Amino acid sequence: MTKWNLIIDVANCTNCSVCTIASQDEHVGNQFPGYADEMPLLGHNWIEIQRHERGQAPIVDVAYVPTMCQHCDDAPCIAAAENSAAYKRPDGIVIIDPDKAKGQKQIVDSCPYGAVWWNEEKQLSQHWIFDAHLLDNGWKEPRCQNVCATNVFKSIKVDDAEMKRVVEQDGLEELRPDLATKPRVYYKNLWRYTKCFISGSIASASDGIIDCVEGAKVSLTRNGEELEETESDGFGEFKIDRLDPDSGSYAIEITSDGFASQTIPVELGQSIYVGEVMLQQS
Repeated sequence: MTKWNLIIDVANCTNCSVCTIASQDEHVGNQFPGYADEMPLLGHNWIEIQRHERGQAPIVDVAYVPTMCQHCDDAPCIAAAENSAAYKRPDGIVIIDPDKAKGQKQIVDSCPYGAVWWNEEKQLSQHWIFDAHLLDNGWKEPRCQNVCATNVFKSIKVDDAEMKRVVEQDGLEELRPDLATKPRVYYKNLWRYTKCFISGSIASASDGIIDCVEGAKVSLTRNGEELEETESDGFGEFKIDRLDPDSGSYAIEITSDGFASQTIPVELGQSIYVGEVMLQQS
C-alpha cells in the first residue's frame, strides 16, 4: 500500500515563512469537518521554522528547519488519545479528530516534537494534517509544497519499501531519531542544523603587506590520524563541516608551498572560528 511522506531540504529553506502563512491561510476561519476545526487567528504555527546559527564572525551560517506534525507510525498522540480521537489513516496520515479530541489536552502533552497545539477557545488539540482534506479532493501535494519558491518540500506517496530506498539513496534523516516514533517526515541536509564546523582564515605578510593565502592545504587530524582535508579559498578562508558537536580535541594542520607548516589545537564544542593564521615564509 502506498503512503504519504514529506521530504524537507534544509539547504533550500530561507525562512521566508510562506509555508507557515499558507497553513494559516488554509485554516484560520475555516472548518473542515472530519479533518480539522479552524485555527486560532493568533498563537498557532502548525508549520514552524526553527533557526540555528553556527560559527563565529566572520564565518557564520544559519540553517532554517521547518517543523510540523511528523505523522509518526508509532505516534505518541495516538497512544495518549481516548476514544480513538487520534488515528492513523491507511495512507500514513495522522488525524486528530476535531470532535472527539475536545478536552483532551493530554494529546498536546504527548507529542515529543511539540507539534500539537492547544486551542484554548475550542478546548481542542490541533496539528498540521498534511492537508489531507486537499489530497482527498485531488490535490497532488500539500499547500506548503505548492507555495514554496525554493523547493524545500517534496511529498511522495510510495510503499514503505520504496521509501526506504529513497531514504538510503538521498541520505535522508529523521528530525529526532532518538525518539523512535517512525515519522513520515524526512530531512535532507539536516547536518546544516545538527552538525558543527571548524573554520579559519590563512594569511601571510610580505614587505608590510598582509595578503590572503589561497590553496593552502588544511587537514583535520585526531591522534595523528587525518580525518578531513580541504584547501583555503580565494579569501584565504577554510571550513571543515559535518563534525559532531562536543566531540572533543582535534588539530588543524596547515601547509602551503613556501611557508612553514602550522598546527593549531582545537577543542570542539559548537562551531568555531580559529582566527586568522599567519604563515611564515620558510
